[in-house]
Amino acid sequence: MMRSRQRGFSLIELMIVVAVMAILTTIAVPSYRQHVIRSHRTDATAALLRLAAEQEKFYIQNNRYGTYAELGSPPTENGWYTVAVPTANVATFTATATIVAGGPQDGDPQCQVFSVNAEGQHLAQDPGGADSTDACW
Repeated sequence: MMRSRQRGFSLIELMIVVAVMAILTTIAVPSYRQHVIRSHRTDATAALLRLAAEQEKFYIQNNRYGTYAELGSPPTENGWYTVAVPTANVATFTATATIVAGGPQDGDPQCQVFSVNAEGQHLAQDPGGADSTDACW
């Protein structure tokens, strides 16, 4: 009798491929998510640096730093952070960028609030309020 040649994959081979894919996915997805979170931080830093430059221009024209409304600054480019100027007077300003609740950056474990001031200091805080400037800027 002639034996026919078997075609296709056996169930065992298919299960091995599924197991390998599951292992690779469990390694790759969290790593990718952390990379995306780190790259989205530039949304906050770029907005704050833009705002600091606008503050300096405003200071030259008005001899004082301006509020967020006076500057007419747009929010962050992608809307992942809320920008505010809680302190603005003749001598100094402080601008902050805070993660939007429920946004894609909401799970950032290191950088909850970014800030910049008139002295050019770049600061950052984690969700617990601890300093995380080195990791964020």
